[in-house]
Amino acid sequence: MTTGTVATDRPEPTAGSAAGPAPGPAGHVDAGAGAVLPPRADRAERGERAQAAVERLRGSGVEAVAVTWVDNAGIARVKAVPLGGLVHAAQWGVGTAPCFDVFLADDTIVTSRLIGGPTGDLRLYPDVERIVPLAAQPGWAWAPGDRYTQGGAPHPGCQRLFARRAVAAAAEQGLALKAGIEIEWVVALAGPEGEEPRYPTTGPAYGMQRLTDLSDYLRDVLRALGEQGLTVLQIHPEYAPGQFEVSVAPEGPVEAADTSVLVRHTVRAVSARHGLRASFAPAVEAGGVGNGGHLHLSLWREGHNLAHGGPGPHGLTAEAEGFLAGVLGALPELLVLGCSSPAGYLRLVPSHWAGAYQCWGLENREAALRLVTGSTGERSSAANAEIKCFDATANPYLAVGAVIAAGLAGREQRLALPPEFTGDPSLAEPGTVPRLPAGPAEAIAAYRGSAVLREALGEPLFEAVLAVRQAEAEQYADVPPERLAAATRWRY
Repeated sequence: MTTGTVATDRPEPTAGSAAGPAPGPAGHVDAGAGAVLPPRADRAERGERAQAAVERLRGSGVEAVAVTWVDNAGIARVKAVPLGGLVHAAQWGVGTAPCFDVFLADDTIVTSRLIGGPTGDLRLYPDVERIVPLAAQPGWAWAPGDRYTQGGAPHPGCQRLFARRAVAAAAEQGLALKAGIEIEWVVALAGPEGEEPRYPTTGPAYGMQRLTDLSDYLRDVLRALGEQGLTVLQIHPEYAPGQFEVSVAPEGPVEAADTSVLVRHTVRAVSARHGLRASFAPAVEAGGVGNGGHLHLSLWREGHNLAHGGPGPHGLTAEAEGFLAGVLGALPELLVLGCSSPAGYLRLVPSHWAGAYQCWGLENREAALRLVTGSTGERSSAANAEIKCFDATANPYLAVGAVIAAGLAGREQRLALPPEFTGDPSLAEPGTVPRLPAGPAEAIAAYRGSAVLREALGEPLFEAVLAVRQAEAEQYADVPPERLAAATRWRY
């Protein structure tokens, strides 16, 4: 669980954090001012920033930089450059095709109404302010990337720039956000691709035995994350066999999305060094408890947490209540972005703490929207909301950006939350609590009809997401749960 306002201890500040806008390199959307600075605006400045990064990285033994973006299927894709090529990449970008926006998780390529096909090229620009040496991959560093056209305009399908636009829209209303994404994974012994998972520990759920069995591995995970400047709040065994969770300190929404990508890369690399393999898939085994990617979010104005000190339920201000009501009402369509794979619906079932019902409640782990106030004495800093129905198949930039868009719409409309639900909604009178979509088709229909998401994403990105979701829904429509879990187990 990610709560509170614990400050990160990262050696290099990131641009546009919730604590206030910081100077960003040309080529970024400034999260505070909302201005787009195309890469061509100041190539010399970008080169200077990159050269400073090169000197710092060379001293850390780095020889190459992996620049990643996340596609609409939730898969992190990469282009890497040798350290000596970083300055040129920062000034001119690295070539990457727009067809990646319509890749499926199994690398099948489809097309959409506005994006797709073999023609065209983009430029991928590393965020030099976020470059970090990878502690579990000696000689390598990582940076998230933003995608622009060859002419220097923001690529309308760039998910990271979309998230920055959403943060900028909030900032224009005087609002800042803090976010964190919980990382759950299952670790198994390395083996052939088609082999059923064999777990390195069989201890009880949440048990100390599991931590003891894998203490060296978990220590190395913590060590690597710390060396990369991340502040870990907690790490612990989870419910399913071989399952663990790590939470890091909250930060700005774009930075939180970056961090979720970095944490997963790190866990995967540490696992490989221990002869293990990690799966972040929502259903590692059909019928079991899956991996979530819960999004925590809090809304702030002038340094005040709007989830505390208000007249609304459990201290919510009117602004925070309207924001959360907008998110809660939009959850069916938000599932297209937060529960991206058909395999996610194997996890999203009642009585599994997955948030399968469209309701909210204080500390209710069965509600899709869980309100977390924190302990008495820290509520002004800790109060936040958790979206439990999301998983790690989500593109994190799409997830945070879309949630912000839905929340801002709810705030503008001054929506109110419905009555709070306590207990397990699956035990309520039938029809009392609406069930979230139980499969992709219903979520896709809700998404298709969402004017808020269509406007926020823009037609090219909206349509590309739709094409990928429809194609994967058709691809796995008649696949039994066991085969669906196996097909996606090692893709995430």
